[in-house]
Amino acid sequence: MYLFTSEAVSPGHPDKCADIVSDSIVDFLLSQDPKARIASEVFIAGRHLFIGGEVTTAAQVSDADYRRVAKEAIARIGYGRSCGFDRCQTLHPDDLHISVHINRQSPDINQGVDRESGEMGAGDQGIMFGFASDEADEYMPAAISYARLLCQKIYDYALAHPDELGVDIKTQVTIDYGTKENFIQARPERIHTIVISAPSVEQMAIEQVRALLQSQIDQAGLPPALYDPDSCIVHLNPTGRYVNHGPLHDSGLTGRKLIVDSFGGYAPIGGGAQSSKDYTKVDRSGLYAARWIAKNIVAAGLAKKALVQLSYAIGVARPTSISVDTQFTAIEGVSDEALSAAIEAQFPLTPGWITETFGLDRPSTETFCYADVAAKGQVGIRGYPWEQLDTSGWFRSLRP
Repeated sequence: MYLFTSEAVSPGHPDKCADIVSDSIVDFLLSQDPKARIASEVFIAGRHLFIGGEVTTAAQVSDADYRRVAKEAIARIGYGRSCGFDRCQTLHPDDLHISVHINRQSPDINQGVDRESGEMGAGDQGIMFGFASDEADEYMPAAISYARLLCQKIYDYALAHPDELGVDIKTQVTIDYGTKENFIQARPERIHTIVISAPSVEQMAIEQVRALLQSQIDQAGLPPALYDPDSCIVHLNPTGRYVNHGPLHDSGLTGRKLIVDSFGGYAPIGGGAQSSKDYTKVDRSGLYAARWIAKNIVAAGLAKKALVQLSYAIGVARPTSISVDTQFTAIEGVSDEALSAAIEAQFPLTPGWITETFGLDRPSTETFCYADVAAKGQVGIRGYPWEQLDTSGWFRSLRP
């Protein structure tokens, strides 16, 4: 055996609640002012929610607006519905005490972002990694793909059946590659272990809960070539009773689920979180661009895996470095050095160019909302502009 494991969490997980509230604020502010500069983190503990950070905007925004956006986000996640959990067992939005501590962004940063030339400089220094592999349909590693699939399936069930399950859910999937060589070449052999924890109402016996969760696994659409229900090891609510849940019983903080948000630990991640930040912050825009490049490299058949690193200096528009690592999976005649040079020559990769390419200053229900991105994962979800295979043709032209 050669095993690798990733986990996923639902929007109802306390850390995800904080991410979703943070990015609901980003959506709200950009809808009022597309040039707003935002970095507003959230901490939620018990019935207390704290919003803090820096915002610069021409829009007229009050503390009451921030409180409204936060409370609506928590309700959308699924808390406070008519359900089988009482107010001591889970959070209700109406019980929240929301504190707002928002300052203006430093003018020292702003002078480097909004440059006199009209070019947008990077909102911070840092490194970002984008990754792709051909293990799953989403061009993502298998473990995180299937952990997310199961998490979404059970979360959807919880939303539809609030008299049975709560929305604070975690899933974990272990993939067996058989050998290290199969792992290197992105050839998963089977799903070895599944772990699921989902809160249930007090009236449900643990046997009933486990049978329900097993039925959701079997109906989730896991690939039959990898999932054998007779041999897969499954742990369902392994501690037994799981009733009390959500931020009422476990604090949440923006930016604490970076592995869940990205590649499930299969690939490196950058130095900062994405949620809470506007598009000038390259922790966000740089990740999207790097993932887009990596996915198109793999989709073009140039390699089975691609890891793309970008780096930026604060106030400087173009990346300070671009590198591609195909991890010994590139086709004959394609080198990492040549790919890196071709990408640097073809794509500006400035914050302004990335913003315009993906419409990052115009979140909407027709394209994407940052709150949805926070809920589902920053990468690897169909429909995001940075998940499109609109450049794979150019990459195919690089084939020898």
